[in-house]
Amino acid sequence: MAVSGSLILVFVRTVRSKDDGPAGRERSVSPQSVSEDQLGGGNRESREKKWDLFVVSPSDDVYYRWLFVIALAVLYNWFLVVARACFDELQVSNYICWLVLDYLSDALYITDTCVRLRTGFLEQGLLVKDHAKLRDSYIRTLQFKLDLLSILPTDLGYISTGIHTPQLRFNRLLRFPRMFEFFDRTETRTNYPNIFRICNLVLYILVIIHWNACIFYAISKSLGFGSDTWVFPNISKPGYSTLTQSYVYCLYWSTLTLTTIGEMPPPVRDEEYVFVVFDFLVGVLIFATIVGNVGSMIANMNATRAEFQARIDAIKHYMHFRKVSRELETRVIKWFDYLWTNKKAVDEQEVLKNLPNKLRAEIAINVHLETLKKVRIFQDCEAGLLVELVLKLRPQVFSPGDYICRKGDIGKEMYIIKEGKLAVVADDGVTQYALLTAGSCFGEISILNIKGSKMGNRRTANIRSLGYSDLFCLSKDDLMEAVTEYPDAKTVLEERGREILMKEGLLDENAQSGGLQKEDTEEKVERLESSLDTLQTRFARLLSEYTHTQQRLKQRVTLLEHFLNQTDCCAEANARKQDDPLQQDPKNPLPES
Repeated sequence: MAVSGSLILVFVRTVRSKDDGPAGRERSVSPQSVSEDQLGGGNRESREKKWDLFVVSPSDDVYYRWLFVIALAVLYNWFLVVARACFDELQVSNYICWLVLDYLSDALYITDTCVRLRTGFLEQGLLVKDHAKLRDSYIRTLQFKLDLLSILPTDLGYISTGIHTPQLRFNRLLRFPRMFEFFDRTETRTNYPNIFRICNLVLYILVIIHWNACIFYAISKSLGFGSDTWVFPNISKPGYSTLTQSYVYCLYWSTLTLTTIGEMPPPVRDEEYVFVVFDFLVGVLIFATIVGNVGSMIANMNATRAEFQARIDAIKHYMHFRKVSRELETRVIKWFDYLWTNKKAVDEQEVLKNLPNKLRAEIAINVHLETLKKVRIFQDCEAGLLVELVLKLRPQVFSPGDYICRKGDIGKEMYIIKEGKLAVVADDGVTQYALLTAGSCFGEISILNIKGSKMGNRRTANIRSLGYSDLFCLSKDDLMEAVTEYPDAKTVLEERGREILMKEGLLDENAQSGGLQKEDTEEKVERLESSLDTLQTRFARLLSEYTHTQQRLKQRVTLLEHFLNQTDCCAEANARKQDDPLQQDPKNPLPES
């Protein structure tokens, strides 16, 4: 209570200092006041600056942990305050413990109100830290009114009624929005949201059953224990005298009633009938809520599996329709089983397509950048180029015995091994020359199209997967598309590739010089083609503008001709009227002589 009281005092002082207008700041200047300001001004400014920094962000872990503490206090009041109000023995037997817990929860409530006044909110994506805005925004909400009601000192009524009347603390139940906020944030943070939703639903049902059991006991106490067959039996009978036996019986009765199972004595009095009817209505709503929510949660939990199974069924149907061999069909099914068992059935591109490009790039960098840096030709490259290449990496999975590439094939991709083992084998597919493991890469030289390479763009070895292997693939087209925006990086990559080929004795310098001349010619042709494309684009745009201008001119000329024709017709009509004096207006005939 001392801590919460000091927080309230500091909060009141802060609000008063902000609410003081210019009149409050006007002071008579005297040497004494100046000296006092000089002495204490620095410390006061530092204290105010430190206090101004106390603004909590709703996304911080500290704020989430605080919500957890407040949720525990709310659950304590929801369960035990109601139970103590109905079961006298529970209240009387441990009243000292209840007093300590009650006032501890009150201290948490008061502290939470102060924290809520210092909780920032996002405005156009920026955290608002202005204390006046935070205070005004909080005061205008319904939650502030509920929080204010929940900390009213209603337990001062203990002075007249005694400490064994916890009904005076029912206003503490109004702090429920903070508990709901904790549940919402937990559902967002957890990796198992469906399981958490089910647990959350079970908690709400338990609260309703608990409250209903307490109300049943309170009604039985007011009508008289054992006064009829419906109320709670006489507590003097064996089996109903202890607190545990009484609560378990009431909980059992409440569960049977709310689940509409029944099998309990029927009501006798009008009050009992009204209560049972209300319970049945609540029970129907609970049953409908359970069926609807649990069914929806189970459907969401199985949505990924159902979609994956639909893909397998479609492949099976196609293979059966096309009469695919049994061996190949078995390999396909095993491949799908591997994907599902190792949680690789999700299409990464499909999952990330809803994210903005910036976040998608950050995720790709976080996942693949270190892997890409292991490639020799990409070491010490520009960060921008690596980011472009990371976004173009495509995961691929190979089954046991699959050939990633064969000797003599044209190299159009390079591969980086993420998981699995690959073997460099002879043409017979059995003899192994080398073993490639996770982190290895191959094919990076062939996609650069280096002139003078004795290998050319063709593969020089057979590489086969020993088991299921996860690889990252980067195609030649994607690499060329990325380096067009980084011409210096392209030159560096080619030089590094030539150095690697030279060390391995796979670079023909004579062919390289001829290749460079040929490359210069090719670059000139490419530049000419690019210029031609640009000119064609400009010509098409000018032609479109010319056509549009011609259409507008024709429309204007047509309107002008139409206007001139109308003007000529009006002029001719006026001239005829002036030339023929006998033509009169039929509305104004000449007077008779």
